[in-house]
Order: sequence, then structure tokens, then C-alpha cells
Amino acid sequence: MKEKQYLVDALSIEESWRMFRIMAEFVEAIEELSQLGFAVSIFGSARVTPQDEYYKKTMDLARRLAEKGFAVITGGGPGIMEAANRGAAEGGGKSVGMNIKLPFEQKPNSYSNVNIDYKYFFIRKVMFVKYAMAYVILPGGFGTMDEFFEALTLIQTKRIKAFPVILMGSDYWSGLLEWMKSTMIREGKILPEDLDLIQVLDDPDQVVKHIQKFVII
Repeated sequence: MKEKQYLVDALSIEESWRMFRIMAEFVEAIEELSQLGFAVSIFGSARVTPQDEYYKKTMDLARRLAEKGFAVITGGGPGIMEAANRGAAEGGGKSVGMNIKLPFEQKPNSYSNVNIDYKYFFIRKVMFVKYAMAYVILPGGFGTMDEFFEALTLIQTKRIKAFPVILMGSDYWSGLLEWMKSTMIREGKILPEDLDLIQVLDDPDQVVKHIQKFVII
């Protein structure tokens, strides 16, 4: 019984210290990002190469955003994230990489000039929302979908102020959007006006102009 109680006490202490680590990670991120100014979070696959069409479009978009005075925030990894950080840095802007350690794929890219490392996924997700005034979602996998639907949920439920949620790559997203219309709306799972939260744009210049409608720098 004494050994069991010792184990319980040890686990309780570990949980308590974990809370302090979580608080410290929040404080560090907030101190780093609070002076960022207007920023756009860009999401997409970690698996694309510099030869990919969307890598090139993302670089172009991030460069244009930086030239207009926006900071660019990414997950700090390869693929679309690298392209966004690279474009923002080349555009002379703040290029934020919010990296998290993963067992595969996620290695920090070398193009961010503001770097934050996270242990906890949920803190990183909070920072993406808290310091962005727009989301741009490029083709990606589960992580990209996660950020996309979380933003829609927070806006739909009025937990955050509405901001532009833009899908780039109409060919990639068309099947998902059609399913949302033909199944989710038809079965009453979402309202038709919920899709008004989403903009689908392919041209980087159009994306920048759409974002600029919501803020004057």
C-alpha cells in the first residue's frame, strides 16, 4: 500500500509541474508574439517540394503579404510552411515559425526569423488563432484540416471574432466543398450560410486584396 501511495503522490506532483510548464510555454509565446502586428497564418502540407505548384504559389503569396506589412505565421516545418516562411523573409517581413516536435516530418525550416518551439499542440493552436487576422489554407493533410475546421468552429460558435478563412487551390478543395453542400447542408448538419465563412481563391494577389479589405496597415 505504501508503494502504491508513493506512486500516486509522484504522479500528482508530475501533473502539478506540468501545469507550470504549460503556463511557461504560454507566457513565452505571448511575449514573443504580442508585438507582431497584423499577421496571417498559412497552413498546408509538409510534404510538398520546392518544385510543387503550391510551394511556388505560397512563396509568392507570403512575399506579397510581407511587402504589404503583414507578418506571416506558419508551423515552422517543411513544405508549404517552408515556402511561406521563405516568401515572407524574402519580402522583408516577419516570418514566424512555430515549430513542434513530431516523430516524423516536422523539422524546423531555416527561413523563419522569429522562432518559437512548442511541446504542447494546444498552445500552438491557440497562438495561431490569437495572433492571426486571417487564415490561408493550402492543400494539406490531417493537420491542415484540423486548423481549417477549428477556425470555422470558433467563428461559427462566436468564440472568436470572424476573420477571413481562405482556401487556395480550388481543384484540391472542390470535392470537400461539394460534400459539405450535398451532405452536411442537405442533412441539416450545418446551415447554408455557414459556407459563407469560406472564401476559395487561387490567385495570390486576390488573396492579399481580400485580406486587405479587413484591415488597413
